[in-house]
Amino acid sequence: MKRSPGQEYQRRIMPWGDLPRAEKAAPSGLILIDKDQGVTSHDVVGAMRRLAGTRKVGHGGTLDPMATGLLTIGIGRATKLLTYLSGCEKTYRATICLGANTNTEDADGEIIMPDAAARSNLSTLSAAVIDREIAALTGEIMQVPASFSALKVNGKRAHELARAGIHVELAARKVRISRFVRLSEPKVNTELFEFPVVVFDVEVSCSAGTYIRSLARDLGAALQVGAHLRMLRRIKVRSWSVDAAKSVAQCGDMVAARKVLPMISLADCCRMLFPRISVTAEEARLLGSGQFIPYRRSVLPSELGDGLLDPKLESYAVTQEVPKVVAAFTDAGEVVSLLSRRGRYYKPDLQLADA
Repeated sequence: MKRSPGQEYQRRIMPWGDLPRAEKAAPSGLILIDKDQGVTSHDVVGAMRRLAGTRKVGHGGTLDPMATGLLTIGIGRATKLLTYLSGCEKTYRATICLGANTNTEDADGEIIMPDAAARSNLSTLSAAVIDREIAALTGEIMQVPASFSALKVNGKRAHELARAGIHVELAARKVRISRFVRLSEPKVNTELFEFPVVVFDVEVSCSAGTYIRSLARDLGAALQVGAHLRMLRRIKVRSWSVDAAKSVAQCGDMVAARKVLPMISLADCCRMLFPRISVTAEEARLLGSGQFIPYRRSVLPSELGDGLLDPKLESYAVTQEVPKVVAAFTDAGEVVSLLSRRGRYYKPDLQLADA
């Protein structure tokens, strides 16, 4: 936002307060952050730039300001892996409120008062009917993203256009909801608003690009009562859990005490994300200079990546299938680069070794 001449700059107060600056740049790797409510994912990136002592910081999947939970932060060369992380399946806990829509589809938006038909439908709603419509929203579905989203329309963010009062129409796209279950009994709440609503908790595991608040919106529409999201917390990205994450404030305390930030190494990230092959020192040199090396079978990671391999191969130790991405490792356990197959050869696509 531009300031008028003479207008004083007002610094935003972050929940983590003033942070120390790292004395030297942190090594490359992934840090699991438990994001605070009320801040953007970019705010967290800015904080971690200070704590990691480098501008080379990014995140692997945006969380809305209202949301909390697991944000994967890449430092240094690990920023190159964030594209692959953003495409991983993610798991969320959420609270859905039936009986009222909001213009943003979450608790931060303006409430849209329910009409008489919606109030009548809500009064007769049963848990069985809710579960039936939840089941209908499981699997591969077409979802229209939230108007108040970071998606771009003609070069501008959809939420910027929506806040300016411009009607935004986003095209439906296919998403995969592998798990959508109700965790608590639907309860009538008469304290949130001047009219009764029904709230309950859910857990959702879904593909990249899924909007949980839009899932709540669609559930409300199917039930003909309206709905929005009251709470959202990301608890898992692939096998990484929020239980292992640190808050920005905790990382700040570690830097102030001159402790090492809790980093997942590049090698460990690649072991988790990709099938892998071993390469000789000469092959590592060739890959580092952009040259191809002969194709060979790849060893599966500790668990299959989304879309990397056919799930029926999960029980095998090696495979001759063609994964989209393979990580090349030296005998010393150092990751060299990410590769893709070209006929009888592997082509280096992304260099990860130290220059």
